Amino acid sequence: MYRFGEFALDPRRRTLLRADSPVSLTPKAFDVLFFLLQNPNRLVSKEELLRAVWGDTVVEDGNLTQYISHLRKALGDNSEDARLIVTIARKGYQFAGDVVVSQAALAAQVEGQLTGTERLRTDAQTTPDIPRIEAAPSKSKSWRKAVGVVSSIFILALVGYISWRHYQSTAVPKTRKVMLAVLPFENLTGDPNKEYLADGLTEETISQLGRLNPEQLGVIARTSVMGYKHKDERLDQIGRDLSVQYVLENSLRESGDHLRLTAQLIQVKDQTHLWSQDYDYPAKDVLNVEEDVARAVAHEIRVRLAPQEQAELAQSHLVNPEAFDAYLQGYYYFERDSDRDTELAARYFELATQVDPSYALAWAALSRARLWQLNVNLIPAEEGRRLAREAVERALTLNPNLAEAHSQMGRIQQQIDFDWTGAAASFKRAVALDPGSPGVIRTAAFSAALLGRFDEALPLNRRAIDLDPLNADSWEERGELEYYEGEFAGAEAEFKKALELNPDVAAAHELLARIYLIQGRPHDALPEIEFLRYDAVRGYLYAIVYHALGREKKSDSALSEFIEKYHSGSAYQIAEVYAFRNQTGKAFEWLDRAYTQHDGGLIGTKVNPLLKNLHSDPRFPAFLKKLNLPA
Repeated sequence: MYRFGEFALDPRRRTLLRADSPVSLTPKAFDVLFFLLQNPNRLVSKEELLRAVWGDTVVEDGNLTQYISHLRKALGDNSEDARLIVTIARKGYQFAGDVVVSQAALAAQVEGQLTGTERLRTDAQTTPDIPRIEAAPSKSKSWRKAVGVVSSIFILALVGYISWRHYQSTAVPKTRKVMLAVLPFENLTGDPNKEYLADGLTEETISQLGRLNPEQLGVIARTSVMGYKHKDERLDQIGRDLSVQYVLENSLRESGDHLRLTAQLIQVKDQTHLWSQDYDYPAKDVLNVEEDVARAVAHEIRVRLAPQEQAELAQSHLVNPEAFDAYLQGYYYFERDSDRDTELAARYFELATQVDPSYALAWAALSRARLWQLNVNLIPAEEGRRLAREAVERALTLNPNLAEAHSQMGRIQQQIDFDWTGAAASFKRAVALDPGSPGVIRTAAFSAALLGRFDEALPLNRRAIDLDPLNADSWEERGELEYYEGEFAGAEAEFKKALELNPDVAAAHELLARIYLIQGRPHDALPEIEFLRYDAVRGYLYAIVYHALGREKKSDSALSEFIEKYHSGSAYQIAEVYAFRNQTGKAFEWLDRAYTQHDGGLIGTKVNPLLKNLHSDPRFPAFLKKLNLPA
């Protein structure tokens, strides 16, 4: 053990005890503390700490600050004079406590350093380079891998479902929903630029399995399982973290012109391997073997397929390999969530539709990228609305049963058309088509909340959390629903939980600042605003917080600067400032401008607490009617 004061840290079990009681830490917070304890009473630079814990992954300094803050709260490290973790300005941190290390821990430390070195080397090898979108995808090994991925998805879906049906009679009562985690595919091809391929295969396998029988088989979402990528975590710990009974482990290799996929189904409670299989695909045959291999797997497990699965097997699953490769590249960059990455994602999705104009999923993804670019002012408003609508309409024409397309159409009907009836129908259809997708469920929950239907929204969100328990966005959106409902204490707790899971959830910081302003705590709101990355978001919140602090000149100055820069795309936020300052005339003037601009923020008008000062004005119900919202 590493002992300090009343605490004891066990690096093998990855536990921290305080007087024999467990202390809850996120995995990265644990890693930060462990490294500091290995280097007590010396300055550890931020660069050294970031490299030791995150390897070559690019991490913002603000993330590290959040983890240090989380550790201090967990350790009760509140006194500046007797602080265990000392901040050295512009340099790094120093663990100032007395650390006693047992001999067993010394051995673990040496082993951990060796393992850490290997991990850093592996991480360095698997950091993907930014591809050159100008060049068309290669027609060599990359498309062969992509085709193999497509062929394997349905096979693995059958494997999970069939194996679950085979073991459900002895493993769990039939009335209990079985939970399965599909762990990230290990990219063992030796090509770090194909990391996105393994990630895409993970996502598609989860998606396919989640659709099979969602009433009885729950599949944990991608975000929650991706935290275990490149990490040797005990299966029993994964089972506890995710509340699953089964885990599907997967890997991806290549040898010459062959691609090998390995899948293993493991029962968590006793870590027994229930089923394992390797699949080798000659590149020239992979488009033809999909149905044959799927039937062979079903026969091997000796379980009759339900009619729905038989119908799936009867259908052709041909996918253009180059289009699929481009789609996976786009998905990879869209998940990274930055202005530059969003632009790359849109270009890859567009490339996928050019290579294969019949690829409905790529059209739906392109529509979502265009709508996001519109919302963050990366493309002109009129162009963004047109491109987003054209792409999703194309997706629905090509595949009327694509859940992602219905969900995206719901966003457009909501944010652009203010067609709440149509949007509700689209979200309902999406959930019916893919009831195992937490993203689809969360979108439906948010839509219900905007109409004030919290009795419908909160249970939907709970379902999403059950499917994606380690996704910070699930908890952030839970907090957002409670914020709109006026349950500020509960919302604050949910936002803080989201930040524990991922300190980089900007929406949680923004909404915490809003809560503190509403509660009359502007001094607490200021630090949250400083965490925000986008100047536009910080700008309008500063105008509000300075007013709450009684600094009217600074509030006026911040608002004037914001209006000058963002009047054409952020009229709704300007209205929020005037409403909070109880300048109702100005607030309604800017709400009308937002309506003219089709500002996406207007969808929250009915439930937005910052607009509370407008509720007693007769113009407010009239404006809701203008938005087709019930008063």
